[in-house]
Amino acid sequence: MLIDRNELWKGKPVKQLTEGKNKSGGRNNHGRTTVRFRGGGHKQSYRYVDFKRRKFDVGATVERLEYDPNRTAFIALIKYDDGELAYILAPQRIKAGDRVISGAHTDVKPGNAMPLGAMPVGTIVHNIELKQGAGGKLARSAGTYAQLVGKDAGYAQIKLQSGELRLVRGECMATVGAVSNPDNMNQHMGKAGRSRWLGRRPHNRGVVMNPVDHPHGGGEGRTSGGRHPVTPWGVPTKGYKTRVNKKTDSLIIRRRKSGK
Repeated sequence: MLIDRNELWKGKPVKQLTEGKNKSGGRNNHGRTTVRFRGGGHKQSYRYVDFKRRKFDVGATVERLEYDPNRTAFIALIKYDDGELAYILAPQRIKAGDRVISGAHTDVKPGNAMPLGAMPVGTIVHNIELKQGAGGKLARSAGTYAQLVGKDAGYAQIKLQSGELRLVRGECMATVGAVSNPDNMNQHMGKAGRSRWLGRRPHNRGVVMNPVDHPHGGGEGRTSGGRHPVTPWGVPTKGYKTRVNKKTDSLIIRRRKSGK
């Protein structure tokens, strides 16, 4: 399917909220490939999106919705009552002319931001901070959201779309509503060239490579790979757990659902 972008702004982004962006082609500062199958694509400029929403108790009007090449969600240009312009992640069901505000206690309506501790249980939220003042990190992609399912001892319990149930400090900010562009997951690229516009190069399977390039490579004729599926570096894939962060293990009440 194709995504309807008729509601989006046809012109250029606000110049003071953009910055030039150099392509890396998936290479790091040593020139080595760190992310495979990246390179080329249309030139992009970076839009400064406000993930912190720390301008409290100053109302803002949504001027327009815009396309952002750096993310799957749409962004909204808002104008504060004091004249300042900013980009925020556009939630679903928001349109030009709507009013948004962030503060310690605000109305529970899409686009408004407040600490998780001030929200009623059951609220659908996105752009959730993991550390107070660090800016939103969770549920920022197109169509994503989380649900506030409980509050206890200064912590908020949030349920993520992956099925994970985790604790976040109640002072951390979140925005009400789900992220815009929910049809992004159903989008059909239509042709290989469209992936190239986005900077995605062809993705080769390991079994068609040589042994020097991949653990599944080599063999005479078509082979199954000869072993359990692994990455090019020999780490098991398809369900193998690779999470290593003991500091935050205690904040995860229930691990995300996985196929294995």
